[in-house]
Amino acid sequence: MIILYGFGEGFGLPEISPFVTKTEVQLKMAGLSYRKVFALPDSSPKGQMPYIDDAGEVVADSTFIRAHLERKYGFDFDAGLDTAQRAQAWAIERMIEHHVYWALVGVRWVDPVNFAKGPAHFFDAAPEHLRNDIREGARARVVENYRLTGLGRHTPQEVAELATRSLSALSVLLADKPYLMGDRPCGTDAILFGAVAGLLSPFFDSTLRHRTGQFANLVAYVERMMGRYYPDHVWRAPEAAVA
Repeated sequence: MIILYGFGEGFGLPEISPFVTKTEVQLKMAGLSYRKVFALPDSSPKGQMPYIDDAGEVVADSTFIRAHLERKYGFDFDAGLDTAQRAQAWAIERMIEHHVYWALVGVRWVDPVNFAKGPAHFFDAAPEHLRNDIREGARARVVENYRLTGLGRHTPQEVAELATRSLSALSVLLADKPYLMGDRPCGTDAILFGAVAGLLSPFFDSTLRHRTGQFANLVAYVERMMGRYYPDHVWRAPEAAVA
């Protein structure tokens, strides 16, 4: 059985990491049995989550995990898509992972109120005399990575404006389809769901959460994906959502 290493439930979500969510949903898409185990990034071969252990073969990074599953189990996550649609799905995935995701990082880690409410508690088990230094050191590293992406060089309002443009593009691309590329989910739906659900979670308040909630089709999409892949999870739609 495949072992998926991730963080687990939190922040009103079935999994707090969009990338772990991506892999978990893809495992569900492929109908593969797996067991989920809590782990921290320093246990991963690449220092990031998720990673899997598939009968002794350890694979890190959600994109390489997908490639491994397709190669070993012969499952095509983009079945039914033509060459142009596959290219479009890949481009959309890159936008989500390298832009929308980092806007979510800003909401959780850079905003001091949200950090204190959420990620700061990742370090509660650390020895008390070291806890604050470990917590602030981790936050400083995340904030520096955020700055290096380019988003961290802008004001929170400017970040919200840029991220809203990406969300608007995703909303237009989704249109009135049930899933990103049509009537059935494709591989990119897994990360679109993880990232947008993260932004919509009422656990954190932010301008970007309210902006995301104004895209009615994205709100409905998250509810649809949640019901399909996490039917036992109680999901609370954002108050700002447009019906």
